[in-house]
Amino acid sequence: MSPTVTAAVDDAPLPTRSPLIGWLAVVSVMLGIFAIVTTEILPIGLLTSIGSSFTVSDGVAGLMMTMPGLLAAVSAPLVTVATARVDRRVMLCVFMLLLALANFLAAAASDYGLMLISRVMVGITIGGFWSIGAGLAERLVPPASVSRATAVIFSAVPLGSVLGVPAGTFIGGLAGWRTAFTAMGALTVGVLIMLLLVVPPLPPVQATRLSILRGMFRSSNTRFALLLTFLIVLAHFGTYTYVTPFLEQVTHADGSLITTFLLIYGAAGILGNFLGGTRAAQYPRTVFGLAAGLIAAATLLLPMVGRWEAGAVALLIVWGVGYGAVPVASQTWFSKAAPSVPEAASVLFTASFQATISIGAFLGGVVLDRTSPSAVMVLGGCTAVFMALAAGAHFARRLTWPASAEDA
Repeated sequence: MSPTVTAAVDDAPLPTRSPLIGWLAVVSVMLGIFAIVTTEILPIGLLTSIGSSFTVSDGVAGLMMTMPGLLAAVSAPLVTVATARVDRRVMLCVFMLLLALANFLAAAASDYGLMLISRVMVGITIGGFWSIGAGLAERLVPPASVSRATAVIFSAVPLGSVLGVPAGTFIGGLAGWRTAFTAMGALTVGVLIMLLLVVPPLPPVQATRLSILRGMFRSSNTRFALLLTFLIVLAHFGTYTYVTPFLEQVTHADGSLITTFLLIYGAAGILGNFLGGTRAAQYPRTVFGLAAGLIAAATLLLPMVGRWEAGAVALLIVWGVGYGAVPVASQTWFSKAAPSVPEAASVLFTASFQATISIGAFLGGVVLDRTSPSAVMVLGGCTAVFMALAAGAHFARRLTWPASAEDA
């Protein structure tokens, strides 16, 4: 979910354009990322209904989350290198078209194999679009507005992350899971049209190099960022991917109530993103550790307290607040670890995040098929506890950020 490794930016004059058109271009890129994030996690709230349609277990259905993350982790650097000489506007539109086709294929899939092919297409889109789109703010608006434009583009991540699951569940509950994917396909076509109308030609002006990534591994801060991101994303997606089976089998909530619960979780996630974002720049370790603690508490208590509807929704609020702060804290940590190469830090964040989504969804599915939804929650909670302890160990070592003020 982030831009790729770039270096040696050439001087390229910005075309004289209306500020309004520039901001519309920024919004179109933001909507593209929103569509990507929402499509990626859409199956979580529809997992059991999709699995039933294709007569596969909930664990096997979890492959719908495994495939995009794995492909995105690989395609983020590779696709960018392969298309380095192609106009970036063209590539943005190509990836939006691929995403629309993926959603329509999922909606029409006659067997589970076709569904997984559509998820492969989603993964390639994630890696490619993010690699290009998330770093375009400086080419779309005047220099004084770049920071604000970047914030607008990145706002798509928490919005898509926390709203995608409940929105998909709501549509699926009203008209079936295929309708949810059809709606996402229609939204993606709308974003494609907007990209064509408002984004200017963007000839490539950056030379992509993968060698920068190798140098980043020499930093202990970067290695800690990778470890902590791996642990917390593993804990979250290993459990949240299967929250619908838990609410059905343990809480015994019906479909409409599950949709309500997930909407409440989404609202809590937006709050967590806001609260985490305001403090992560100064205190990334503290925010990261607190987020892990909240996720650990929620998932460890769910098998006991989540048997009752009130207990389940209370813990989902805690969980949403905790996870809402995770992406911003993780990306901030990577950026502080390598302030001289922010693009490289972003692609490393993206690759690690996406790869771990795949691993977490896969391992959670394996555990679910062999045990129970409650066991999945407990194991995820233990992983989150381990991550919180690792964050504390980093703080105890008093490692400082290069060319940056250390958080207190």
